[in-house]
Amino acid sequence: MLERIRIFSGNSNISLAEKICCNLGVPLGKANVTTFSDGETRVEINENVRGMDVFIIQSSCPPVNVTLMELLIMIDAMKRASADRITAVIPYYGYARQDRKVAPRAPITAKLIADLITTAGAQRVLSMDLHAGQIQGFFNIPVDNLFATPILLDYMKKNFQDDTVIVSPDTGGVERARAFGSRLGANLAIIDKRREGPNEAQVMNIIGHVKDKRVLILDDMIDTAGTVVQAAVALKEAGAIDVSVCATHPVLSGPAIERLEKSEIKEVIVTDTIPLHPQAQACKCIKVLSVASLLSEAVRRIYYNDSISSLFI
Repeated sequence: MLERIRIFSGNSNISLAEKICCNLGVPLGKANVTTFSDGETRVEINENVRGMDVFIIQSSCPPVNVTLMELLIMIDAMKRASADRITAVIPYYGYARQDRKVAPRAPITAKLIADLITTAGAQRVLSMDLHAGQIQGFFNIPVDNLFATPILLDYMKKNFQDDTVIVSPDTGGVERARAFGSRLGANLAIIDKRREGPNEAQVMNIIGHVKDKRVLILDDMIDTAGTVVQAAVALKEAGAIDVSVCATHPVLSGPAIERLEKSEIKEVIVTDTIPLHPQAQACKCIKVLSVASLLSEAVRRIYYNDSISSLFI
């Protein structure tokens, strides 16, 4: 039934691509994505894609610029090989935090990346938990923004009790935290923080009641882990029994793992939109949930031109 579908992957998240292919019952496309001796990305597609519905799975995770170039060159290769439709499946959309001008003469890099993907030849984008919803408007092609909510909620319902409080680490994540809280029947708390500089945050105040409660901090990503670690300290000082963290994208750059291992955090729940590096895999507090089933169903629905939004009703 999926005879015209072809799924390819760059080097960023081959394991997730293989899981998606397994769920769909199709083989992973044959492609060599390597580098020349000077560091230039080299792509060679080793099977016919003429007239095919092509999906390229590539998270723009570290090394971000390398994985981004792999995606762009693979899209261009498919376009020149006469693919019928090219969908860029980007589980984690890098540069998403640079979605507006925060200072004079600052770039809007998330828009630049959207332009590059479109110019390369992508005709559709499939992503997950975009850092900012307005990024969908940066594209002039269809964008499907999936939510890891069903996967995360299923785990939470099985492992968190009625006395859990959902905490948003900043005011920007309140809507997401409120949605989770309502589905879990949990109360909501908000952390008011003041950012002193890039990748730095200082917790200022907790809005809500967390005393004698089990707390779950909810965010879309964990980068250097500075925000969630400081939040955990503030929550414990406010009387929380224990603190867990749930985030879709485990960027975990810089000192993140060291901070998490030394922190008050009991458990860190993430998904496999970004593969964990070896140091993170050794961290016992990290629990990884797979979003392959959700992405594979979205790919199937795009192929058959079915509704994506009905996945989340």
